[in-house]
Amino acid sequence: MKPTNAIDKAGYLAPELPEKLGIVDVPVVRATDESLRGYGRLVTDPKDCKIEIVPWPVAGWRGLDPGTGDEGGLTAGEFDFWWEGDVMLGKNHAVGSNEYLFGWSCDPKAARRDVATAPRDRVLLWHANYHPDGGQMFFPGNGEPFLAPLALPGDDVKPEDFVAFYVDGGRGLYIHPDVWHEAVFPVAERARFHDVQGKVHGRVSCSFAKEFGALLAVPLRIEPEGRAPR
Repeated sequence: MKPTNAIDKAGYLAPELPEKLGIVDVPVVRATDESLRGYGRLVTDPKDCKIEIVPWPVAGWRGLDPGTGDEGGLTAGEFDFWWEGDVMLGKNHAVGSNEYLFGWSCDPKAARRDVATAPRDRVLLWHANYHPDGGQMFFPGNGEPFLAPLALPGDDVKPEDFVAFYVDGGRGLYIHPDVWHEAVFPVAERARFHDVQGKVHGRVSCSFAKEFGALLAVPLRIEPEGRAPR
């Protein structure tokens, strides 16, 4: 039976984790127009970034009336990322100031929020999601470089499908609808991004911890290889 992946707001801040967890290392590639093909594209000017909105699906054989199903529009706001001790946190002001616990710099069972006990040179992710209703853009407020772990569309996604795209400073990232992601992760220990996305904010989730007994390790202090994703 397929797992039930519904995760409420409380679950994002206190994820359920198995006792034993493996680690899957995510390869890093430099984000270019070529390497991002199918995932999204680089953004040089956030004001000129077109956000795709997907018409709402129908349940039966009758089609949508023309010009309907995609009228929810866009929402925009700031998306904050910061470390508290060994814990990476975020708050998305574009969708009601939702808060998230993204991951840890070390074993979650040993992680502390009052003090850093491990180098913040990686983030261990427990979760990813995609938005079926629209695309999403992230643009760094102070031009920081950042990494974005992405996987191509498909509900049978696996940890090994993810690639971390390294985006050079001064550029942003647009992610297509249905592309798996878990926000973005700045190389700096604290950063604010401008976020634009579909206002409906439909979300489909995958918990790597519960489904695969693993966490995704995304390096944050690494020079990316100049190769295409596998």
